[in-house]
This record gives sequence, C-alpha cells and structure tokens, in this order.
Amino acid sequence: MAKARQYPETRHVSHAALVFSALLGVTVLAGIWGSSRQGDEAKPNEVSVTADRAPPPEQVADETVLADIWTADLATPRRSTKAQSGQLQPGDTISDLLQRLGATPADAHGALMALEDAELLDPRRLRPGLSATVTLEPGRHDSGEASGRLIGLTVRREADHSLLVTRAQDGTFQATRLSARMEPAPKRIAATIETSLYEAALSKGAGDQQVVDFAQIFAYDIDFQREVHPGDRFEIVYETLVDERANPVRTGEVIYAELDGHALKRGFYRFTPPDDGVTDYFDRNGESATKFLMKTPINGARLSSNFGMRRHPISGYSRLHKGTDFAAPTGTPIYAAGHGTVERASRYGGYGHYVRIRHANGYKTAYAHMSRYGPGVRKGRRVRQGDIIGYVGSTGASTGPHLHYEVYINGKPVNAMTLDLPTGRKLSGDMLEAFDERRREIDAMRRDLGAEIDVAGGADTGAGGGQR
Repeated sequence: MAKARQYPETRHVSHAALVFSALLGVTVLAGIWGSSRQGDEAKPNEVSVTADRAPPPEQVADETVLADIWTADLATPRRSTKAQSGQLQPGDTISDLLQRLGATPADAHGALMALEDAELLDPRRLRPGLSATVTLEPGRHDSGEASGRLIGLTVRREADHSLLVTRAQDGTFQATRLSARMEPAPKRIAATIETSLYEAALSKGAGDQQVVDFAQIFAYDIDFQREVHPGDRFEIVYETLVDERANPVRTGEVIYAELDGHALKRGFYRFTPPDDGVTDYFDRNGESATKFLMKTPINGARLSSNFGMRRHPISGYSRLHKGTDFAAPTGTPIYAAGHGTVERASRYGGYGHYVRIRHANGYKTAYAHMSRYGPGVRKGRRVRQGDIIGYVGSTGASTGPHLHYEVYINGKPVNAMTLDLPTGRKLSGDMLEAFDERRREIDAMRRDLGAEIDVAGGADTGAGGGQR
C-alpha cells in the first residue's frame, strides 16, 4: 500500500496561479486524470480559459497544497491564457521543449530551477517521451516572435503523478507534486491455452509482469515448455489501480493464480503470514507454492536436451548427460534454484563459465556455459532462491547459447525434471485460520469477477498424475 505523501504548503497564490489551477479541470492535465471536455473550437493540445472558471474539487487529487485555490475568490479581471503540450524528443533538453512550446528562456530556466530546488526533478535523467504542458499569457519575444509569459508548467513523470509549477505574486516559481486519487480495482482473466500461455494472457489484457509472476508461482511444479498443452486452462486475478474516471493507472501483484491442465491442477492465493511477514502463495490447504528448489531456474527457455544417456554433439561418443539443457538467447538471466552458498564460480573445462551452489540436505545445483556471472557472484557468497547468478551463453564445449543445469543429491546426479522436491511451508494453527479468512475474501472477489468457485477443493487436486 502506498504511503501518504506530504506536500509543501504554498504560501502565495497569485492571480496567475489561480488561472493555472483553473486549467486542472480541462484538458491541460488530461495526461493525469483522463480526458475532459473541450469547447467546439478548441484545437488539439491547446485550450483557452479564463480566470473565472475554477474546476470542482472532485477533479483534483488529494493535494492540500491547492485547497485554498478551490475556494479562492476569482472575481478578478478576465485574462485569457493558452496551454500547449509536447513531448521531449531525442537530443532535447527540457529547456528546449519548454521554449519550443512558447516559454521564454528566462521563464523556462526559472521553472526548472524551482523543480530542481524542490528536489522533484533532475533534468539530467530525463528520457525522450516525457510529457510537459505550459500555460502562457500570450505575448511576444523582444525579437517579435510569438511567445508568452509562463504562468504554469505541468510535467508528467508517471501515470499516477505529475509535477506542477506556478508563478507566485513576486514573479518567482513554486513547485509541488500532484498525485492522482486512485482506487483498487482487481481484474480477473481466464482462458484456454491455444498456442502459449503468454499469448493467451496478453490477449485477455494481462501485462508481461503478470505472466512472469504467474510462471514464477508455478515454477516449482511445472515446466512450461514441456508440460503445458493446448486445451489447458488458466486463471489470473491481479491488482489494478484506477483513477476517478476508472482509467487504469497501474497494475500490481497477482492475487490468485490457477492452472487446470494435463500435468497439474492447482490454485494459489497470495498471503502474508503474520508471524514472519514473508509473502508467499499458498494452495487451498495452506501449502506453499515455494519449494526447496526451482524446477527450471530460467524463464522463457526451451528444453533442448533431457537428462540421460546420449551421443555427445562434440566428442561423438555416448555418455551420461548429467543435466538438462535449456536453449535461450545469450544474456538471458539464470536464477539460483534455491538458497545456498556458492562453491565455485569460474571456468571449468568444457562447462565454460560455471557456477555450483551447495544447498541444505545434501543438495547441490550447477549451471554451465554462461556468458558471464551475476553481480557479486563468487566462491563463498550466500545466495537466495531467485537471485541472478549468471547469464546464458555458449562458453566451453557448447554448440550454441543455452543453460546446462544439473542437480546432485549426496554427490549423485539426478534428473531435475522428475525430482520430487521437498515442499515449502505448510500453514497450521492460527496462521492457517488467518489464511482461510484471506482465502475466503479472495474467493468472494473472484466470484464477483465471474469465477465459478469449487468450494469442495478448487484447483488443488492432482490431474494427469497429480501434484508432484
């Protein structure tokens, strides 16, 4: 949950500031709170307003810094203004952009200094595409070119907040931050997989992050390249935030994930046990999705070679292939399959760049042919499950970029794809009661979003061989 933000108080509210605040109800700040109505003669990115048209309070986010503006007496002489919007282009500075929109060099500098002094903006770290809106009182440069006196500036940094600069009575500029008022609006998607989970999920409106999160939740149970088939069904419920006009602003965490397929039928609920505060995903019975080791320590890879006897592609003779190969583009991140200590991080003969990790209970994992090592990975380093320990490459005796992944138990190589891995946490007692309460809340949410809830067991029973 986002923390409440504190904003500096505006001590002076000039006529110019009042005029600029009036623009908040129209299309000047459309990028923050959504589109507003424009007059029939209004041009794109430009609107004329007068000082006696203040927007209603509900169109503005929870900024107390503007509270006095909404109730201010606007019985001042009518003075027209013009707003113009644009985006930062490659090679531009933000000063270039403001001047292109009609601000004088001195005004552009003053507005930017106000943002810098308030530590709201670092002009050196801005990227092309940044949106800005200037509000001007029409005028001309000394040279005769069309320009105007800058009375307000809005810079849109992210979907849920913007930066506002207004001119005070003494001619100086004051800067503050505006945050859109947002409400939670969970979203549910469910579909049958025809070609891939990724394509099916995106076609229903999910983003890349939701698909990645879903894959990570099930990474301990299933190999998405080999064990997910056309006809399998999935469901994802995830957090979203919307503004006052119900426009999506930001997506958040996956709340519920379910896979109903040939290899596995199971659903997981997001829950944070009160005793340790570690958020995880648990099935209906309170068993964690997290296991001792990840089944596949890489995302988006194709299984290219299984564990077992095979004819070596380089040496030409048959021998035991002690691991599983995952073909992926060079540079694809490789994750530590579990918590442990790095035993080796160096070149190792035909393995090329190689990492071996010692885990508890006699388990070890090894990762070979990497292009390079992860940040800080070295012998003796403690790593946690999911840490990046290297990147896919083709070093050593390799015919192309891939990860060669091995698992050992008490020194003996085993097939990671068929390994019956130790389970993670199993909730009980007060923790299970707290989880059950949260599970019922999520199920009610799913029901409201159109899901049919199987109260007898949901998606937590085995299918096609059951849970492994």
